[in-house]
Amino acid sequence: MESQPLKLGFLASGNGSSALAIIAAIKAGKLAAEPRVVVSNNRSAGVLAAAAGAGVPALCVPTQKDPADADARLADVLAKNGVELLVLSGYLRKLGPETLGRYAGRILNIHPGPLPEFGGEGMYGRRVHEAVVASGAAESAIVIHVVDEEYDRGPELARRTVPIRPGETAESLEARVKALEPEFFVETLQGIAEGRLRLP
Repeated sequence: MESQPLKLGFLASGNGSSALAIIAAIKAGKLAAEPRVVVSNNRSAGVLAAAAGAGVPALCVPTQKDPADADARLADVLAKNGVELLVLSGYLRKLGPETLGRYAGRILNIHPGPLPEFGGEGMYGRRVHEAVVASGAAESAIVIHVVDEEYDRGPELARRTVPIRPGETAESLEARVKALEPEFFVETLQGIAEGRLRLP
């Protein structure tokens, strides 16, 4: 099946490990995509220097002072760089109406636990794994979903289950999930590029 290169934009607040893994997969010829731009809301985010080092335009659009202005600027930056599909990689800010409207159905997030049970406002990082382990569930999951105006509520696109091991801690589960996330994101994006996975 002939794949159409995806024109990707990335949003990250920190190291952007999934974003960098996706960019590395593109450079290695493992993913039919073009990394158009990386944007962070945090000037000191490690992802900015790493993306620039990989030859991808990288810039900061701060969101603290004027969220509406930041939203309009972000939507413009993405459009000017030809972004068609937006990937969130640990972006800890809620997207504004301008960006959500312009990219409706084309914003993807990866969540480190089963949804909807372990999602919602404040449920990110270690907190998700603590809740999963405390629940006594037999398995956790990594979920890639479409982003809408509610935290972790958009349609699910792909899921990979992660069995809970005897004696599992939030730390051990977090480490295993983090190790699986980048490759799973790359596989999911390749599925979209090849038309095997359809955006809703």
